[in-house]
Amino acid sequence: MAQDHIRYDILAQDALRGVIRKVLTEVAATGRLPGEHHFFITFLTGAPGVRISQHLKSKYAEQMTIVVQHQFWDLKVTDSLFEIGLSFSDTPEKLVIPFNAIRGFYDPSVNFELEFDVPLADEDETTAEITAYPVNTAEKVEDGEERKDGGDEEKKPGSVVSLDSFRKKQ
Repeated sequence: MAQDHIRYDILAQDALRGVIRKVLTEVAATGRLPGEHHFFITFLTGAPGVRISQHLKSKYAEQMTIVVQHQFWDLKVTDSLFEIGLSFSDTPEKLVIPFNAIRGFYDPSVNFELEFDVPLADEDETTAEITAYPVNTAEKVEDGEERKDGGDEEKKPGSVVSLDSFRKKQ
């Protein structure tokens, strides 16, 4: 069978990360989120290029979820990363998060979610899978509060796209 020299899996991941980049760029330009939109962004704290305080790094050694809603500042977006100011237990923090470190993006106001299979530093990078489907969550998280593992949302599948299903088996 033919080998994928184009690497559609990588192109698809980049395109979906472009959705996050575009949304954050628009929020940075206006300084606020439109309507009821707000974002849960889960990222690997040990990924290359991630910059967070030692306090947060010790508390969230592998990954953490931030909530971008009412209280954020200095949002800056580049092609490869974003910077944001958030408050954690009344302590202001500046975070730098490369888009490649993002494991999940969720906007509960419209039940939109993107998940990226980004391996932890000690995991083997064998497959890439991206899922986009609606999610219902009963858990409310205060603005600026973080969740260690992205929560335990009950997921109701809509349309699931697994890149592995498009690959030809060798």
